[in-house]
Amino acid sequence: NNFRKEFKNKKILVTGGTGSIGSEIVRQLIKCEPKTIRILARHEEKHYHLMHELDVGVKKYGCQLRFIIGDIRDKERLRLAMDGIDVVFHAAALKQVPMCEDNPFEAVKTNILGTQNIIDLALDFNVEKVIAISTDKAVNPTGIMGASKLMAEKLILASYHYQGGKKTKFSCVRFGNVLGSAGSILPLLKNQIKDK
Repeated sequence: NNFRKEFKNKKILVTGGTGSIGSEIVRQLIKCEPKTIRILARHEEKHYHLMHELDVGVKKYGCQLRFIIGDIRDKERLRLAMDGIDVVFHAAALKQVPMCEDNPFEAVKTNILGTQNIIDLALDFNVEKVIAISTDKAVNPTGIMGASKLMAEKLILASYHYQGGKKTKFSCVRFGNVLGSAGSILPLLKNQIKDK
């Protein structure tokens, strides 16, 4: 009940909002009756599927759902998405361990520099709250993905040192492996069992 009150009539941005975690955040936020939810993500097809799942053409939610194709690495696009926002859920990230190992500079650009863009613009717009989604792999990281997510966490928490008189509150939450999410081992195991 407090969760619902917290976000009622707020303008909310969800980065990575079409991903496994981001889209579930959107589904839960809709129940809180916010004024607006802006869903920012790169993947056009995932936007399309979530749009149809939520049946956006029908006005059945008490809020405006806005689907925005964009990338947190593109600060100007992110600026347009964040303008006028009260709360940011930052779920955009490169999260698949092998992909990050094979593409370390891309992991840095998204997970670290993209997070810095979120922080900079949240302070510019005096956003009330930024809630960053992290991973259990940020604990004693052994690879690029975990290390880049740990750095993102450190940036979020260090933002208090340079926010000046801004009201923005920053926080992080760590998720463990989410069963059935993109990159989860569950679909792989199901396919292996089916193929036998």
